Amino acid sequence: MSDQTTPATSPGGPGSTGGPSGPSGTSGVELIGQIAASIRRERERSGLSMAELARRAGIAKSTLSQLESGSGNPSVETLWALGVALNVPFSRLVDPPRPAVKVIRAGEGPVTHSERADYAATVLSSCPPNARRDIYRIEAQPGETRASDPHMPGTVEHVMIGAGRALVGPTEAPVELGPGDYVSYPGDAPHVFRALAPDTLAVIVMEHI
Repeated sequence: MSDQTTPATSPGGPGSTGGPSGPSGTSGVELIGQIAASIRRERERSGLSMAELARRAGIAKSTLSQLESGSGNPSVETLWALGVALNVPFSRLVDPPRPAVKVIRAGEGPVTHSERADYAATVLSSCPPNARRDIYRIEAQPGETRASDPHMPGTVEHVMIGAGRALVGPTEAPVELGPGDYVSYPGDAPHVFRALAPDTLAVIVMEHI
């Protein structure tokens, strides 16, 4: 069994060998506390003892105890192993519940670093159970606003800007986004996409419940 944690007082960063770091305005310690609560919640929901979850994930029981108490700093590999053992997406362990409209600026979001490579994963949105997703590449130019009528009930749209700038989101309260920025909002209400710069590129993911 491997012990893939580092002290909770040393959250991962760009040069780190492993562990999570929080979004802007959120400390690594706060994110570790959130992960600890998520692991404990999902373990209890699954009805697994700490020893059994550690065995299934291939980690030491002492490591799992540290993680659940918030005194350990898990790597990407450890969180993936726990997610598989708990039969939940990796994102459910690191992404807290969000309001109906969620904006993540470039450089923000819960980041987890690998201990094996120069690799960082930022969870933008976890997929809820029984959801389907369609992915679109958008190319837009400044001019008329693309106004969309409500889609089927329960639809959520996720938009990330690759180049340019755009005004995106609910018709009454769209958000200006730049490269690397992300927003999600209810797609079952009127919404808009308006390019603010030439050759604006975006990816839209439509999630259907």
